[in-house]
Amino acid sequence: MQESIGIIAGGGQFPRIVAENIRAAGHGVVICGFTGHTDDSTLACADASVMLHLGQLGKMISFFKKHGVVRACMAGSISKPKALDFRPDWRAARLVFSLRRKGDDSLLRAIIGEIEKDGIRIVSSAELAQGLLCPEGVLTLRRPGDKEWSDIRYGWPIARSLGSYDIGQCLVVREGMVIAVECLEGTDATLRRGGELGGQGCTAIKIVKPGQDERVDLPSIGLATIRNLVEGHYAALAVESGRTLFFDRDEALRMADENGLCIVALPPDFE
Repeated sequence: MQESIGIIAGGGQFPRIVAENIRAAGHGVVICGFTGHTDDSTLACADASVMLHLGQLGKMISFFKKHGVVRACMAGSISKPKALDFRPDWRAARLVFSLRRKGDDSLLRAIIGEIEKDGIRIVSSAELAQGLLCPEGVLTLRRPGDKEWSDIRYGWPIARSLGSYDIGQCLVVREGMVIAVECLEGTDATLRRGGELGGQGCTAIKIVKPGQDERVDLPSIGLATIRNLVEGHYAALAVESGRTLFFDRDEALRMADENGLCIVALPPDFE
C-alpha cells in the first residue's frame, strides 16, 4: 500500500518542491495549507488537501489521520505579521497558554510535540528535497575581501547570540557596526531596511538559531534575497553550509555574479 506523506505548507515554492520529491519517491501527497499564506498552486500538487486558518491544530491533525498520514514535514514560509491573525481551536489555545515563551522556536517545538502525540512523526523537509542545502565554500565568482571577512567575523557570533533569544536569523553589519536585526518583519524587509540605513557595502549574515529544531524553519535564501541584496548595494552574504536552503541557485548566483556580490557558506562551527 502506498504511503501518504503530509506537508504542513506555508508560502513560496518549497512545499511544491517537497511535494514533487515525495511523489517521485512513489508516495502520496497530503497537504494542509493556511489561508493567507499558502498558494493555491501548492494545494494543486496534492492527492488530498485542505486550507485552514492558522491555529486550527486539531483539524489539521484529524485531516492527516483521516488520510493515513504517519509522517509529515513543515515546508514554506509563514508571514509573521499575517500570523498575528491566529485563530486557535481549543487544542492550540491550550498549547499556547501552556508556553512560558512565545517565540518561533518554542511554539514550533510545542506544535511538533502535539502532532507527534497522535502518531504523526515530523521529519525534515530538507531530507525530502535533496540538493537544496548550501555546500560549503565561496559560491560566487567574487571572494570576500578583508573588509567583508572582518564584518563576517564580527557579526557571526552576534547573530548566533541573538538567535539564542529566539529573535531572528538575519543580521546586517557594516564596518564593525550592527545596522539591522531581523524581528517580526522577516528577512527581506530586514535586508531592505539594512541597505537603506547602512548604505553601500553592508554584509548580511543569516544562520540557524542555537538549539533550533532543524527539521523545521531552516534559514533559506533565493532570488528575492539576492535581488534585495543587489538593490541595497550589499557587498556580501554569509550563510551556514548544510543548514541553509538555497532556491533557484543557478539564477540567483548568476545575478550575484553580474552585480559583484559575494556569497559564502561557512561551516556551523565557524568562529
